[in-house]
Amino acid sequence: MSTLRLEIVTPERKVYEKDVNMVVVKGVGGELGILPNHVPLVTPLKIAPVKAKIDGKDEYLAVHGGFMEVRKDKVVILAEAAELGHDIDVVRAQQAKERAERRLTDRSTELDHKRAELALQRALSRISAAGGE
Repeated sequence: MSTLRLEIVTPERKVYEKDVNMVVVKGVGGELGILPNHVPLVTPLKIAPVKAKIDGKDEYLAVHGGFMEVRKDKVVILAEAAELGHDIDVVRAQQAKERAERRLTDRSTELDHKRAELALQRALSRISAAGGE
């Protein structure tokens, strides 16, 4: 089966670089599945897990926003932050989710509400990537 190169880069480091059979991401316009020889594309990404399919197996990464550039043989994701699913501390992510949910019920200011929503999205992305969902 043909492959394409997937690179996920944050401001601090290159988090991931492998040849994969397919990449599945959540763009702002919806979910995208990228195969080798895909039409060139640039799109902003939501805070959501990225799935890399490699020889029938799935690898998950938590990606916290950013952009994806698709070329014929390569996908580059420039993310604000990213973590490999197996590196995520699920207990910490669950605690962050619970804190964000509590802050959402507080509703003291709109700014705090928006920050809590983003924190909740990041926590859910991390939990999902760690569990391979």
